Order: sequence, then structure tokens, then C-alpha cells
Amino acid sequence: MRFTSRTSSDGVSEQLFTLGEIPGVLWTPEGATGPRPLILIGHGGGHHKKAPDVLFHARRYVADCGFAVVAVDVPAHGDRPKDEGLDRIATENQARVAAGEELAPLIAEFQALVARRTVPEWRAVLDAVQEVDHVGPGPVGYWGVSLGCGLGVPFVAEEPRVRAAVLGLGGAHATADAAARITVPVEFLVQWDDERVPRSQSLALFDAFASAEKTLHANPGRHAEIPAHELDSSVRFFTRHLT
Repeated sequence: MRFTSRTSSDGVSEQLFTLGEIPGVLWTPEGATGPRPLILIGHGGGHHKKAPDVLFHARRYVADCGFAVVAVDVPAHGDRPKDEGLDRIATENQARVAAGEELAPLIAEFQALVARRTVPEWRAVLDAVQEVDHVGPGPVGYWGVSLGCGLGVPFVAEEPRVRAAVLGLGGAHATADAAARITVPVEFLVQWDDERVPRSQSLALFDAFASAEKTLHANPGRHAEIPAHELDSSVRFFTRHLT
């Protein structure tokens, strides 16, 4: 793991890094020492490790909770090189939707393909970040919606260090089997008028989680219209389960 830059503002330190071919960013309280909870944020489709919603959540978790937060670019996003294979599939899917096929199953298939790469990458990132002195081997949480949910469900299912997860804007087409292996507390977000993920698929994914503690947060609005109060809820959720 190689840190390439460090900046600080409003009590939050931001360090860019690379781990092999994976570019990432680590946020911690300025001057932090010793171990602390760590949250991995999975960004949305077409976004990157420093997208506005990622920054919004990361700075809040650091400033209000004293957590460490890490995010990385998934393949073909952000500072990662273009992937001809993934680009070809995305183009083919656009053509299939234009020809009348349902969008949600195609999204699910694509996310399942990408997850085969991101799950081992994210586990390696956790290994490396928890070796950093001011992060350490503390409890881990996961936050991810949309693409971050499609990749996050198989990750949370495979990674025993994750103790709690906020997920949402995803469906059961490709992730129900993985969801059935998740037993940690889950907060799940559904946009009731989601134009990308059918409501029935979102509710089916929620039902598939094996967690004894799982909460459905349904809000009016389209796919990208998660209300700001859900960040407050996630702060309370992670504070309860990671501290």
C-alpha cells in the first residue's frame, strides 16, 4: 500500500493511496492515533471514490463518529483504466434495453460479473488499511447503494470482519443467494418510485437477508433521490453496532 498524498480540512485527514492497481482514499480524524472502527464505502455506477455522496458520508462518519473511512475505484471507474470487456457488455446491454428487454436483470448480471473482481480486491484493501497505525484492526462496517449494493451484498456475505451494513437501491436478481448468507445487522434503503430497480425486486432482496436485525427504510422518490435524513440514520446505526 503506497500513500501518494495527504491533505486535511475541518479536522478530517484525507490520504490518497494505491494498492497494486487499485486507487483508493482513506479518511481519518486529523491527528488520530490507535485503532478505530472502519467503514468501507462502495460508490455508485458511473461514479468514483470521491463522488459527492461518498465524500458527504465519509466526512460525516469521520467528523461526528471518529471513524476511519475508505473508498476505492471499482474496475472501469474513476482512476482505473477502461475495461474493453466491461464496456462491451455495457454497450450490448444498452442495445438490449432499446430492443425491449427489462433493465433490472441486465444490471444484476453485470454487477455479479464485476463483484467477482471487487470482493477479493476489497478484502485486500481491508487487510492493508487495518495495518495502518491510526486505523488498526477495529470493527468494520459497509455502506453502499445501487452498484455499491450489487457489489456490497456478495462482499458482506464473504467478509467476516463486517459487523453491520447499510445497503439499498438493489434487487434480488443476482444477489439473493449471497443475501441469505448475511446475518449481520442491515439497514436497507428503497426508493418507492425507483425507475431502475423494480420495487418487488428490492423487497425480495430485503426478505432474503438472514439477519435477525434488519430494517427497511422506504422513501418516496426515484432512484437517486435518497433523502438526506438517511445519512443521520446511518450514523446512528453504525455508532450502535461498531462502538
